[in-house]
Amino acid sequence: MLFQTIANVFRIPELRSKILFTLGMLAVYRIGFWIPVPGVNQEALSRYFEAQVSTGSAAGRLSQYVAIFSGGSFGQSTIFGLGIMPYITASIIFQLFGSVSPRLKALREEGPTGNQKIQEWTRYATVGLCIVQALGWLKFITGSGLVYPQWANNPVWWIMGVATLTAGTVFLMWLGEQIDKHGIGNGVSLIIMAGILTGMPNAIMSVISNFEPGDPNKMGWMGLMLLAGGFVLVVAGSVLLTVAQRRIPVQQAKHMRGRQSFGGQRSYLPLKVNHGGVMPIIFASSLMVFPSVVFGYMADSAQQSGAVGWYPALAQWLSTNFQMGQFPYLVLYIAMVYFFSYFWITVQFNPEDMSKQLRDHGSFIPGLRPGPRTAEYLEAVMERITYVGAAFLAVIAVLPMTVNQGLKVDFVVTQFLGGTGLLIVVSVALDFLQRVEAALLMRNYDGFLGDASEQSPRMPSVR
Repeated sequence: MLFQTIANVFRIPELRSKILFTLGMLAVYRIGFWIPVPGVNQEALSRYFEAQVSTGSAAGRLSQYVAIFSGGSFGQSTIFGLGIMPYITASIIFQLFGSVSPRLKALREEGPTGNQKIQEWTRYATVGLCIVQALGWLKFITGSGLVYPQWANNPVWWIMGVATLTAGTVFLMWLGEQIDKHGIGNGVSLIIMAGILTGMPNAIMSVISNFEPGDPNKMGWMGLMLLAGGFVLVVAGSVLLTVAQRRIPVQQAKHMRGRQSFGGQRSYLPLKVNHGGVMPIIFASSLMVFPSVVFGYMADSAQQSGAVGWYPALAQWLSTNFQMGQFPYLVLYIAMVYFFSYFWITVQFNPEDMSKQLRDHGSFIPGLRPGPRTAEYLEAVMERITYVGAAFLAVIAVLPMTVNQGLKVDFVVTQFLGGTGLLIVVSVALDFLQRVEAALLMRNYDGFLGDASEQSPRMPSVR
């Protein structure tokens, strides 16, 4: 059945072209991932970040965060070193300002034209963020002696390095937009997923190398079973979060045309439990980079300067307690997940517009008057189900951190075999499969998720 479905995918020329185009764009991304920035000592850079990761320093945590959530890598100073993170950060900034700025609100209400203008401003902001981050990154590696001496003080090399890193992120942003337009799936999410999947083989090999039942310092059968159970739990939870809905009954009003009565059908309005999808996790994880890295650098600088008093003690306490897996870090992380879950429905879900659309189509929720009363009801229901969805999302995101602390499993393994990284992969993969499913059902083919006749009515074949 599965092989027949895959064969059906490639029988449709339009769908085949979109899938091959998407795979081609991802292949271009992976090729560019290995093109280094000239002038950087790649061997010294790789050894430096391996040592930083093993000691759990701030620079090591930053490089791992970037590798997971941006599609780039600081451990390999390539043209895609900054990844897609500046674009995600710019999107967060404009979405935050969009809820308080009257001008951005007016543009969003204009529809596609206004959204296109906001997207244009987001691109400009991405370039500005890239320049700032590239300058900071180049200053860091030159100060650490990771650039060849003949290039470290050359202004031409600095201009070339900033331009290269900025162009790499802009090219990734363009790749994502091309996938959105000509491929299938969300381009930025697919790029992030591709970066995560490339690290999974190393995580699996790490588990295999650390598995030795007789050694108390290594993973035994119990640890392996708990890790596998967490993997299954996160996959199941991710699927549940993606497809779970609250169905609100909707009644269509009856109307007479001549002697015939039309309307009166009963349907439902599906509200997703996790309306924001994986975006609250990405936003929260992106912002959680800063306290961990900033407090880490504060502690390192205080230790190197030899200062005494309350400041070094406070910096060390903050650095220790805001590392991944510590209680204050987990509390702040869960709070950020909740905040972005509610923020996302505030930006994307408008109960007043939905109430107006129901009224304009002659539909209503039984027992509620159309208009403001319906909008209040929809808003209350969405707030309740978002609370449950955010709680489930926070549990899935926090679970690997507790496994990391309790079982002493490597950070790389817990990120790639459970939690946030796997949640992103599963959510993006489900979204991709659902889009392919919709294209198959429109052409009378059975999809991946079961018999097409059981999911939706057959539609005429489009040839």
